[in-house]
Amino acid sequence: MKHILTLAALATLGACAGTPMNPFMQDSLPDAVKVPAGHRVAMETVGVGEITYECKAKAQSPAQMAADQYEWVFAGPKAALNDRSGKTVGSYFGPPATWAALDGSKLTGTQLAVAPAGMGNIPLQLVKANPAMGEGAMAGVTHIQRVATKGGVAPALPCASGNAGQKQVVAYQADYIFWKAAM
Repeated sequence: MKHILTLAALATLGACAGTPMNPFMQDSLPDAVKVPAGHRVAMETVGVGEITYECKAKAQSPAQMAADQYEWVFAGPKAALNDRSGKTVGSYFGPPATWAALDGSKLTGTQLAVAPAGMGNIPLQLVKANPAMGEGAMAGVTHIQRVATKGGVAPALPCASGNAGQKQVVAYQADYIFWKAAM
């Protein structure tokens, strides 16, 4: 009996660990990345993919020009957008950041805000969607929310003049929630 209870407890913990944060619970999110009132969820996806970073010289003021300073800079994402059952329904790529549904509709957007998501995870994000191109799932989307992020931060490898231009690819996962105006 003890063995069965242990297995049940492990199964429950495993299920909870794989369960995404409930995107409809805006109260649990930082204010900066909450979707404005008057919107409803149109589609929710899990983005699974990679982010490419490039080692580049830091943008510097004239006073800092003598310093040899470099940093890993976001170069672009590439991810499959899957529904909750794991079926691919679209993709996310860039630059510019583009969300595309398999039905041919796609959109870009402008970042409104970010909020920390914990050590080793890219930040939570709120994006204002530009009008969609094509008819389909992306038509009418007003906001995209990135939540439940895992991984994706810049590499811990050194970035200096000796490896300027080098690119590194980092795995990540995030829920992308697409919102439309409530009718």
